[in-house]
Amino acid sequence: MPAISNQENDAPDPHETFLRLWMQHERELRAFVRSCCPKAQEVDDVLQEVSVAALRKFSTLDDHSAFGPWACLIARYELLSARRRFARDRLVLAEDVVQLLADEGAQELPLRQRQLRALDQCIDKLPRERRELVLAAYAKDKTIREMASQLKRTEGSLYQLLARIRMELHRCMTRALPGGES
Repeated sequence: MPAISNQENDAPDPHETFLRLWMQHERELRAFVRSCCPKAQEVDDVLQEVSVAALRKFSTLDDHSAFGPWACLIARYELLSARRRFARDRLVLAEDVVQLLADEGAQELPLRQRQLRALDQCIDKLPRERRELVLAAYAKDKTIREMASQLKRTEGSLYQLLARIRMELHRCMTRALPGGES
């Protein structure tokens, strides 16, 4: 990734560089944190703490290409910290389990990146109408009931169409990823 330069002194702007790297890796970091948190609200809270901690420590990262694993390491510590905060909740995982999940998630990060790239490519290959439908179905602001009403279809037929599109995406990803990594 090219360094972002500040027009005043031509030095890279570390905040802008951090933001670009964060946005590039946010989906996989969210998936990593989600694998260790049972509640969606906790995922958002932990991810916010990870972003703040990562921004504070960004000047210590020498190799920006290692941002993903580095941020996962920070996330691991934030997950352990969150576990202590949420310890009163009976759905909290044991610390050694969180550690095991965090280690496993960090090792799987490159695979998840390849899978996300393949999924994006497969979605791009869909005909426009199917692509728009599948993206709308997974948007937070729409329900299947609302989409069915808007498209003048039954919910059942929309679910069936989405299942066919998901199968099409699965086949595409199976072809795109070596060794059946989908």
